[in-house]
Amino acid sequence: MAPLKPILLVEDNPKDLELTLEAFAEAQLANDIVVARDGAEALSYLFHSDGQAVSKPTDPKYPAVIILDIKLPKVDGIEVLQRIKANDSTRAIPVVMLTSSKEEQDLVRSYRLGVNAFVVKPVGFKEFFDAIRDIGSFWAILNEPPPGCHPRRPRGS
Repeated sequence: MAPLKPILLVEDNPKDLELTLEAFAEAQLANDIVVARDGAEALSYLFHSDGQAVSKPTDPKYPAVIILDIKLPKVDGIEVLQRIKANDSTRAIPVVMLTSSKEEQDLVRSYRLGVNAFVVKPVGFKEFFDAIRDIGSFWAILNEPPPGCHPRRPRGS
């Protein structure tokens, strides 16, 4: 079986980052977690400086899912999403906005740009932890990606 694709986590808040990584560990996800702490770092992981995608769906670096905050330093999450969905090589990567923003304009704009899910970060520790664990489990284990894009762990393993 091909290696599992990594999860690209784009989060600048150290506490949210720590909780997210703990929740993924509790969910026993076998995927590697690649962390980008700002939008520019995420774009650097996904694209060359000329805007061409660094990886193709067959590349082991190609993410199974991108979990993206909106409010990021350097390049905001909306612009990162726009770049991902505008490129033929990265358009099929599922993107989940995980944000503290409850602004309707962020929600509407994200869906117009092609986000796959929009989740407002729960305030409570347990709720946040549970939401992250569920997001990781769904996108890395349960979701059926397009054929040939993302090898996944068989259910029950």
